[in-house]
Formats: sequence, structure tokens, C-alpha cells
Amino acid sequence: MDDRLHTVRLDDVVFGLREEHDFGWLRRLGRTFAVFDQQDSGNISFGVERGGSNYFVKYAGAKTAEFAGDPEDAVAALRQAVPVYEALRHPALIAPIDHFDTGAGFAVVFEWFGGECLHPHWAFAGPAKYGHPDSPFYRYRRLSVEKRLHSLDVLFDFHRHVEARGYVAVDFYDGSILYEFASDATRICDIDLYRKRPAVNDRGETFWGARRFKSPEEFELGAPIDERSNVFLMGAVAFGLLGGELDRSLSRWEAGPRLHEVALRAVSPDRALRYAHVAEFKAAWDSVR
Repeated sequence: MDDRLHTVRLDDVVFGLREEHDFGWLRRLGRTFAVFDQQDSGNISFGVERGGSNYFVKYAGAKTAEFAGDPEDAVAALRQAVPVYEALRHPALIAPIDHFDTGAGFAVVFEWFGGECLHPHWAFAGPAKYGHPDSPFYRYRRLSVEKRLHSLDVLFDFHRHVEARGYVAVDFYDGSILYEFASDATRICDIDLYRKRPAVNDRGETFWGARRFKSPEEFELGAPIDERSNVFLMGAVAFGLLGGELDRSLSRWEAGPRLHEVALRAVSPDRALRYAHVAEFKAAWDSVR
């Protein structure tokens, strides 16, 4: 661990912060058995066990190792995310259970899901994500096409729900996807930045999101972020899980030419050529399955 960081020990975990922080509130929730401390959002998350049940706790307020911003900004962002999770409750989304101020920060308690993140950059960075046999993404890509199609259905159905609730996805990528290999279950996490429509790109090229999943308008200041943006996202996710990610050629695609055609239309750089909304995209997808 970096000697410049303050070492924190909580039950089964050890992690570093830029300065000392009081986690007495976390101890009162139960035994901490996991920590997720390599995020650049200003949040730090924990797995906590109490009374035989596990919970996922997301917290803002500490000066985490990977975040150079003001912890108060992270607190405000996490606080604003709570009504988003409440509005978008869905069987595919990890559910919030509680939220509270700690005095030094803000915490949200979620149900625990035992899946693995498909973009675990803290353990499998760069080429290791795609090639290491223990990487969740590598293992996921070696599932049958049918299992991955079922997993994609979960993602598409959730975003059809997002659309129906009047929201747009922001900063969704494979790091937002959890997969439990034992049960072949897919869940979604980390929708903190989803926005109510109408929404616009208020950051230009640095608008939230992984470049490999962002639509052209998510690089353009003032551009609308809407249903057609979400269609692009769903197509890009399909290419990430079934194809060559940014190489969208049929030769890298594993699910047949008809689904490839649907996905390719979804990621058209010309917004007018895409499906008008996720529901239309899903209907076209299902029609050629």
C-alpha cells in the first residue's frame, strides 16, 4: 500500500485513504468483509454482514485514494442518486434499503448480490480483462451465446423500463453489470448518474461514460441525451458482450447476421438512422432472435 496513504483496518479488510476518517458508523452496521476502494468517483463501498445477511454499502465523504476532487461533491452526487434508484426500482437493479448521514458523509445501503463485475479494473486492468482466465469478463465471453443473449435481455428490459419512467442512462458500461456464474443471473448496479428527461450533454467531450460505449452526442456540448442515445448504448453493449467491442464487423460477431444488423443500426453515428427508442430496438431484436 502507498506509504502516503492512511491505513484503515475494518474487520476483514484493509485499505488506504488520503487522510484519517471515522468509520464507527460502519462498524455498527455489522462485520465488514469486503471493500471496493479503487473507484475514481469519490465513493468507497463495502460488503457488510449482519445476522447472517449480506449488504452492499456505498459511502461518500472520505478522501479516497483514487479521487482528487472535493469529498463534498461526492456526497452531493450520492445523495442525489437515491431518488434515481427509488424511481427506477426493477428486479434487475440492486435495490436500495436505507440511506443516512453519518456526520462526516453519506451512506446508502443496498441489497447484496453475489455476482462479479464485468469490468474489474482494480484486479484485471488493460489486456488482463480480456485475456486472463480468472477475469470475470474473460469467463463471461466464454459462456454460450444463448446465455449471453439472455443476459442482454435483462439489460435491454431494464433500459426499456428506464425509458418508460422518463429517464436516460448516463455512464452505463460493463462496470455496471454484475454476473453470477453459478446461477447465470445478471444484475445492474451504479446508475447514480442517470437523468430525468430532457437531458443534454453539459460537459462536452468529458461527458460521463466509457468512450467505447458513448454515442457521438455524448462528446458534443449541448447535444441532447435522449432515447436515441440509449439505443446507441444498447447496441454498443451488445457489441461489447457478443462482438468485437469497437470492431463492429460481422466477423467478430457471435450471434448471427440478423442480430448483427439490428445492433449495427442501433450504433449508427446518424441519430436519425437509429431506432427511435429502446422499446423499438428491443422489438426489432426480438423479431430476429
